[in-house]
Parts: sequence; C-alpha cells; structure tokens
Amino acid sequence: QVQLVESGGGLAQPGGSLRLSCAASGFTFSNYAMSWARQAPGKGLEWVSAIYNDGSNTHYADSMKGRFTISRDNAKNTVYLQMNSLKPEDTAVYYCNARRGSRYDYWGQGTQVTVSS
Repeated sequence: QVQLVESGGGLAQPGGSLRLSCAASGFTFSNYAMSWARQAPGKGLEWVSAIYNDGSNTHYADSMKGRFTISRDNAKNTVYLQMNSLKPEDTAVYYCNARRGSRYDYWGQGTQVTVSS
C-alpha cells in the first residue's frame, strides 16, 4: 500500500536548521510531483514547497524562499526539505504530499517541527 513516512522533525532554536525526509513506498515515486505543506497550531494547511517528478523544477511559498530547499532522490524514493534560518513562526506539523494529476494524491502522517529558544 502507499506510504509516505516523514522524519527529521524536532526542536530547533531560532536561526537553526532541520532537514526533513519523506520516504515513499507503494507507488512509482519518479512519476509523482512531491510537495511539503505545514499546519501551525490553530491554523489551516499551508503549502510550503514543491518539486517536479524529475527534480527539474522547484517552487516555494514566498516566506520560505531563500531559507528552505526541497530536493529528491528518485533512487531512494525520498524527498527532503532542508530548513535553514528557522523562525518561531515555522513551528508546525509538516506533511509530505505525492501527487500525479488530479486522481492520485497521497499524504504522510506529518512530523512536528518546533522552533523555540
């Protein structure tokens, strides 16, 4: 069955870094665009970043540009989110998403990121 398993979350200090990973299984990873989204306490889901299936193109929400980097390794069926210069407002549960067209749309269970001194 399809699985997306996020890892790498935790506690970071303001200005610090974390690297999230999302390991995929149960589908042909290289055929899917991958994204990260997040949900802060009491707020709705916010799109963070996306990468094409072949890694040829990436996109970021304005507030993440220059601080976050999305990448993927199709040989390892894994997508990453490198987060630098973290701010308290980056505190959220981060979710991994795999999408192909409008029919195939999968989500992971999320990993908590807390930015606090």
